[in-house]
Parts: sequence; C-alpha cells; structure tokens
Amino acid sequence: MNPIPVIAIFDVGKTNKKLFLFDEQYKIVYNETIQLAETKDEDGFPCEDVHALTAWLKNAFARAAANKNFQIKAVNFSAYGASFVYLDIEGNVIAPLYNYLKPYPPSLQKKFYDNYGGESVVAKQTASPVLGNLNSGMQLYRLKYEKPELFSKIKYALHLPQYLSYVLTGALNTDITSVGCHTNLWDFQKKDYHRWVREEGMYEKFAPMKDCSEIVCNIGGDIAVGTGLHDSSAALIPYLSSFREPFILLSTGTWCISLNPFNHAMLSDYELQHDCLCYLSYSGQPVKASRLFAGHEHEQQTKRLAQHFQKPLDHYKTVNFDMKLITTNPRNPSPKKISAESVSEFSNYEEAYHQLIADLIAQQQQSTNLVLKATAVKKIYVDGGFSENSIYMCLLSNAYPELEVFKASVAQASAIGAALVIHDKWNHQSKWQLVIGNRQ
Repeated sequence: MNPIPVIAIFDVGKTNKKLFLFDEQYKIVYNETIQLAETKDEDGFPCEDVHALTAWLKNAFARAAANKNFQIKAVNFSAYGASFVYLDIEGNVIAPLYNYLKPYPPSLQKKFYDNYGGESVVAKQTASPVLGNLNSGMQLYRLKYEKPELFSKIKYALHLPQYLSYVLTGALNTDITSVGCHTNLWDFQKKDYHRWVREEGMYEKFAPMKDCSEIVCNIGGDIAVGTGLHDSSAALIPYLSSFREPFILLSTGTWCISLNPFNHAMLSDYELQHDCLCYLSYSGQPVKASRLFAGHEHEQQTKRLAQHFQKPLDHYKTVNFDMKLITTNPRNPSPKKISAESVSEFSNYEEAYHQLIADLIAQQQQSTNLVLKATAVKKIYVDGGFSENSIYMCLLSNAYPELEVFKASVAQASAIGAALVIHDKWNHQSKWQLVIGNRQ
C-alpha cells in the first residue's frame, strides 16, 4: 500500500499544542495533542517553556515522518501572537518566551507613548489598543530599557509562528500576519513599520519579510516548509477562499475573536478603548477584530463549578441545552463572573453552567457588535472550541435573531488555513471548499 501524501500542520495555542496531518482533500488522517507545563521567567511570572515546546515539535515531526503510512509533502505552522523568541548571533534562544499577560511597567509605557504622539495617535496608526505586553513590540521596548545587556545580545526577534518554522529549517523570516496582530509595530496608514521601530533600533532585529504563501526551504530533500502564520489570520483563510458575501468569523479558543474582513472603517477611540483592533490578512489587508478572553474565563469558571458541585473537570461536555434553565434562573444574563460566593445560589451544576454561558454570550455580543455595526454582514461562522458547545451556539443564535449563525463543520480553521496558504506548493488537487454545518 502506497503512503498517503499529506501536509503536516503544527497548530500551537496557549493551552493545546497540536500536530495534524491532512490528506489532499484536507481530511485529518493523523493528529496528536499535548499540553505542556509552564515555566517561569526571571521575575517568577509564568510563561511558555520554549525549550519544552521546541523539543516536542522536533519529536512530533520525527514521529510523523517515520510513519510509513504517510508521505509528508509540506509543513506549515499556525500559532498564537504577541510572543517573541529571542535568538543570539549563533541562533540560540537567550531569553524566556515572555507571557503577554505579564503586567507592563506603567512608567515605561508612559515614556513610550509620550515620545511618539500619545496613546490615541499611536493606537490609531498601529491599529493596536494600549495593551502592554499584548503589544508584542512593547516587549522589545521593555528589554531595551530594563535589560539593555540582554537586548544588545539579541540578533533576531522571531514571532512565535516563524520561530516554529526556524526550528525545522534554520531559516529566519518575518510574516505580515504576525507583524499585523496588535503589535504596535506596523503603521497601517503607511503600510510599513512604525517610525519608532527604526528610531529605537528594533528594525535590524527583525528577519526579512517573506510572503506567507512562499516556501522557506525544502527539508529532507523534498518537504516544502512554510513561514508560519498568526493563528487568527490563518483561521480566516478557508472562509475568504470560499465565500464572497460579507460575514463575521467568530474564532473561539482561549481568546474569542470576532473578525470582520468587510469592515474597512478606521478604528475609533471608543473601539480602541474596548479592545477592538485590526489584524492583517495573509494578503496584507486590514481585518477589523474585537477580542474577548472568554475561553480562559470558561476554563477558570468550569474548574470552580467542578470543585463546588464535586464533578469531573469536563462535566460541562455532558450538559445539554435547556431553555428552562435560562428562563427560570433567578439571575439575569449579564456580563458578570460567577464568583465563589454566587456559585452557591445555584441548585445544581447544570443551572450554574447555563448561567455561565449566558454571561459569556452577553459579553460576546458586546464584543462582536463592535465590528458588526454599519456593515452588510448577514452570517456569523463559529469555529474552534465553542462551536462544539450546544448551549453556547443556541444562546449566540438567540442573541442574533436577524443573522444566520453557523457552526463550521471543520473546526480546525487555523490549521486548515495554514495548509491552504501553501496549497499549490504540495497539493495537485483543486482547492478545498469549506463545507458549512447546520445553521443554529
């Protein structure tokens, strides 16, 4: 039996690290998932263990390559943004992969914005709300002023997707989707790095820009390897390839991100203040987006519910949607967290979990409305973890009775997107068309 031609996609999230092998029809024929224990940076703040991540990537690729059932024709990467890996002149990792949730020094943040025109001006130019370390360019700025010795040793700062590509290839590249994800680095009006990047000596620490549809190099003789993409931008690719009518993609995971590639209005101060921003698509076009930390909140709250009601951590997967638990609940759905005190108000796990999802939907509606308004959007496509949650999908549909809400039948949109963007480099079949699941 001849081995199946496949593309290997590493899809690296904050929580789950995944390897998929897709055949030429983009069906998953092999996958593995791992959760890696965090380590701590020099200040004791939790962060990704970049060495453990590197070791897993190498070992997982070796396992897949050794599998006689498959012939790997190409490899690409999708990963979370706002994260740099720092290399010295010899290509060695020389610093932690700092956590974007780490608090940013207020005085240093003030210094930056005072020097470059103020928060509102810079935020509009870079389409990046003031987010501290979530503006990944600010991580480099902090190193320059707080750790100058380390900063001087940095030869290259690679965004995480490009670091993953570097691990297998040794090639140094930057891609536009990573630069364009609320980094404070890119001037959306000038379509170039913001002036502070050159003035502060950051520009020379970035690898050359490469189109994300290009191949970095070939390894093992004939395996084409891509540059990697920011996961939210990658998740849009299957939809942009398949649909022309205006839509919103609600990409759900640790962050729930509402992406509207059909909203071209300039970001307002109000939108920026409410965590609205622009991404850059794989073709370099701005995509207005709003973000909500809902997946993280769901993870923390389900731990609380499991402990209080003495249920397994994943008990929520067994809870079916019941409208009676929404209408009879004494608490009105509102953007409030279930606290240690309020959880005792509920008579059982099912009631409390329905309220949790109702609270998250109330917050999600506020977030999605920021990019929905004044557009011709009639459809919302939901991918990622919450697309499999019947309670979430039913309540989202109820929140938008004037729109059609769909669950994508292929939930791994970021991985599929990373494969599609280099389709012509490995796959001789016609481009795959997204199949939409049932309307909610």
